[in-house]
Amino acid sequence: MYFAVQAMAAELTTGALVMNEIQKSGLKISMLVANNKSNFSKKATGKITFVCNDGILVKQGMEKAIETGEGQTFWLKSIGYNQDQIQVSEMDFEWSIKVKK
Repeated sequence: MYFAVQAMAAELTTGALVMNEIQKSGLKISMLVANNKSNFSKKATGKITFVCNDGILVKQGMEKAIETGEGQTFWLKSIGYNQDQIQVSEMDFEWSIKVKK
């Protein structure tokens, strides 16, 4: 599987967590990927599933952004697994958020 396809799927798993926290806040908050890093450990073939378990980091960043009114950044990790649950890639995305005035 082409690396860009993996990156899109991995970004979606992290971005969905950010969008969910923004929606729960009821505020207008901008979000942007500021940086990313990738590591490919095995050829990705077949169905690949990406998982991000960093929801607490999003929640903490959101709370701090709302409390201080300052932009916040945080890194979220998404790991891709093949159908045999073997890790094929690991991608980190640095998200930047800011409460709009």
